[in-house]
Amino acid sequence: MNESLKQIFTFPHPVNEYAARGVALQVLVLTVITIATEFWPLLFLLFYEFLARVFTGPTLSIMGQLSTRILTPYVIQKNRTVPGPPKQFAQSIGLAFATTALCLIYLGDLIFAAKLVLGILSVFAALESLLGFCAGCWGFSLLMRVGIIPTDVCERCNNITLPSTAEKDRL
Repeated sequence: MNESLKQIFTFPHPVNEYAARGVALQVLVLTVITIATEFWPLLFLLFYEFLARVFTGPTLSIMGQLSTRILTPYVIQKNRTVPGPPKQFAQSIGLAFATTALCLIYLGDLIFAAKLVLGILSVFAALESLLGFCAGCWGFSLLMRVGIIPTDVCERCNNITLPSTAEKDRL
């Protein structure tokens, strides 16, 4: 893969927690609107957004760009770096929820089940955006503790005293 493609298809590490929370707020709004209006084509946007963030972080994500370029610098104005791998894992869980909802609607016409899946996704998005609790990150840490995710995937996750790459550059 050439270097420019490699740059695009790389998840950032570290990640600004407040930018991630801004994305989660947008996911919350989109899921609530989708549930309330039953305008199911919005599921394709939700699916795309999670897919884009899993593989590129905010690079190809409309929500990611809005959060990193507008919400975080001009509205939230906070920066706290956290490890990238747990956030990428959380995005992959969101992708699984979006894919499930999409399949329930378009392959099974199972509206109640799709609303339930989206409702659960919206609860997780609310926890992240409003309280700063990332359920996917918590699950990632549990999987690391029991050895399912190797420790070398995220050295900083195991030892929060290790500085991030950005912090090392400042030293």
